Amino acid sequence: MGTRIPPEHDLVEQLGVGRTTVREALGALVHLGLLEARKGDGTYVRTSSEMHSVLMRRANSSRRSDVLELRAVLEEYASGLAALRRTEDDLNRLRHLLDEAEAAADAPETAASAEVDTRFHQAVVSASGNALLTEVYDVLSIAVTEQIGGMVWPSATAAEHSLLHRRLVEAIAAQDEVGARYCATEIVKLTGTVKLTETGTERQQ
Repeated sequence: MGTRIPPEHDLVEQLGVGRTTVREALGALVHLGLLEARKGDGTYVRTSSEMHSVLMRRANSSRRSDVLELRAVLEEYASGLAALRRTEDDLNRLRHLLDEAEAAADAPETAASAEVDTRFHQAVVSASGNALLTEVYDVLSIAVTEQIGGMVWPSATAAEHSLLHRRLVEAIAAQDEVGARYCATEIVKLTGTVKLTETGTERQQ
């Protein structure tokens, strides 16, 4: 994802088809959400899966509370599985991302902190060992990142958020399924209490 595809005239030459055919094909892929046309910059691959495209459109058109509830269900279950199935490589990655997330939390750029947080939770879900669950969650996490990026975290809430993440990693390391599921649920609950900025895209509650 994120790869810039060749210009239209190059595709015409490479594929040996007419310009109209290429233009219609690109338009259809943009409509499906598989490609993203950036004015003055070109066309980029948004996702390589039509399922990703469908889920992304559905998540982006849903209420924030609905997205968070679905996130809670997926993360709670995945965190429990991660506690049972995690490998040492999984733990090393989680600890590295945890340190990275805590460092980013001290920076003024909220979007950067949200991006690291997303990668952390993707790693937790990946540690569950369930490839389908991981693929579905990866789509949902993009919508969650957009929401978190528009949030203002009070210092006390941010500190609790960080502590819950560390406890989640500790529970996964200890193979504490119940503890991991509890921490995952509490993290999503806490996220739901944080308000978006005025410039954020807040969906109807």
